[in-house]
Amino acid sequence: MLFRRRKRPNRIERLRVAVWPRHSWSRSTRYYGKRVMRLTATPHAIAIGFAAGAFASFTPLIGFHFLLSFSLAWVLRGNLIAAAFGTAVGNPLTFPLIWASTYQLGHMILNLDADVPGAAHAELHSGLFSRSFDSIWPVLKPMFIGAIPMGTVTGIVCYYLVYKSVEVYQRRRQLKLDQRRAQNLTDVQDPAQNSPTR
Repeated sequence: MLFRRRKRPNRIERLRVAVWPRHSWSRSTRYYGKRVMRLTATPHAIAIGFAAGAFASFTPLIGFHFLLSFSLAWVLRGNLIAAAFGTAVGNPLTFPLIWASTYQLGHMILNLDADVPGAAHAELHSGLFSRSFDSIWPVLKPMFIGAIPMGTVTGIVCYYLVYKSVEVYQRRRQLKLDQRRAQNLTDVQDPAQNSPTR
């Protein structure tokens, strides 16, 4: 098959690439940026889709960010592929910051006692997977509450950034296509001028 790798990566290598980029974060960011710009949709649809993905990445629903972003993008009539790219806002570098900030903000909004986080933290450390949902909920609840305002603000910022970027990119691309079309039209209309002299 065309473009197939000569040496197939093993499971550990595939897992590493899924968590950490193969070359660098800046190169991966530029790559995703170009992919978003080249999507075939209106700037509004691309921007609203990306914003939906960015909002979804602030929720503590790890493993369901794609589904949540697709649902939000579908309801808001955004681009689904842009929504998938928007979930890249939540990545191994940003997740610790997102989780800590959403938890703290949700804790402030709910006005919880200072003793609650320590108790919940101790319960989580004693056996996350062996405990019931009731023991995890004291940690997840503030994260859900804090994710709403933080995800909304991030989604709005992402919307305007992506909208303006895509609008400029599409305008420049259309201008280049128009210039190329006009050049081809003049070449067809005046073939004698472009023919080589004898």
